[in-house]
Amino acid sequence: MKYQILIVTANYYAEISSNLLKKAKSVLKNKANIKIIDVPGVFEIPVVISKNIKKFDGFIALGCVIKGETPHFDFITQATTNAIMNLSIKNKKPVSNGIITCLNMKQATARSNYSSKRNKGLEASKAVLSVLNSF
Repeated sequence: MKYQILIVTANYYAEISSNLLKKAKSVLKNKANIKIIDVPGVFEIPVVISKNIKKFDGFIALGCVIKGETPHFDFITQATTNAIMNLSIKNKKPVSNGIITCLNMKQATARSNYSSKRNKGLEASKAVLSVLNSF
């Protein structure tokens, strides 16, 4: 039986998110039926997962936040991370966090490079499958 997995992708940094999504899809191919929902930014990811929590076996959050000159980065990343973890624990379903949090675009590019073993889409999709297989 194939798992039903929802990938929610924040497209604020479209090129970064696209590379994360491509890699995640390549890992999940033949292992899961996937649905993809695009949202404007990472802050919108938890509500979309929450709305769909009963429809899927697992979830992957993908996106990128790059630190700017204000504390906004800290608030957004912490709130999103906490919400994702709370959804996972409350619903006893894996919600894998593939959201890149970086200080600059160079770091984001390195962590989203399609051929890199450090691609966070790769890591997030492997993590969600690993947790699902442990149930």
